Amino acid sequence: MGEFKFACPVCGQHITAERGSAGTQIECPTCFRKIVVPQPPANSDSKLILSAAEADKPARPLPGGPGGEGAAGAGRPRSVPVAAVVLVVAGVVGAGLFIFRDHLVTKRAGEAASPTNSAPAGVPVALITNSPAVLDLAQAVIPETKVSGTLRGTNFTCQRVTLQNGLLSIRQGKTWPPELAVAIQLHARQSEDLAGKSVEVAPDRLPPVPRVTLRWRDEQQKSVSQMFTNGYALRLRFGAVEDKFITGWIYLALPDDYRSSIAGTFKAEILPPSQKTKKPKAPAPPSR
Repeated sequence: MGEFKFACPVCGQHITAERGSAGTQIECPTCFRKIVVPQPPANSDSKLILSAAEADKPARPLPGGPGGEGAAGAGRPRSVPVAAVVLVVAGVVGAGLFIFRDHLVTKRAGEAASPTNSAPAGVPVALITNSPAVLDLAQAVIPETKVSGTLRGTNFTCQRVTLQNGLLSIRQGKTWPPELAVAIQLHARQSEDLAGKSVEVAPDRLPPVPRVTLRWRDEQQKSVSQMFTNGYALRLRFGAVEDKFITGWIYLALPDDYRSSIAGTFKAEILPPSQKTKKPKAPAPPSR
């Protein structure tokens, strides 16, 4: 099928999509506006970055190739100056950034979610749609930015990452219970053994697979969790260990009602192995 890139006409976010998804409506993962995936360029080697269109509005190409023209601009008069196209696109992007510079508000499943973090414009992110495509590892993209995403319909900002006894914990909030968190139980005797290792789990992979726990706070600020033992998509890679820290890259998409997903890079603090306290044995009855 092949992939191609296009940009959101409102915030300028670059999105990667399959060529077969052209013409479908999606929600921009950064500004959450409804947009239409444009027709891919006829030349798969084209460096032209297309622009999507808002729902019920025509798409237009962003200048990127020689002369600022490409397959997506076949219906546009070739006499339109490149400078005019640049000015129009710059105006649209600037207006979008002005409107959404403070905060973005969107409604999902009847609830309002106040975004707290999003990928910077121009950084490719995974295509998030209303279909199971988000669970397709072939469409997974890990940006070279700090882990972020959405968990339970709320934007997630990574504040601490730890690795202890093979348990990778990525959380928002410095106190316990965390505001939002994801924990992945990996099979490792020592956390350092994971250096240079990779883990990939497709939704249809049969057990045993790492257990994933999604954790959040309820209205009473008590810890609530949901566990996943299959049906999720995970791509995880660890780098080298340096001074009790280990670097890593992650893409995780969960099959919950909120289409929770996170992606990005992290630097996990390696904690000492936890010591499990053994219960003292009951004294033997006195012999008679």
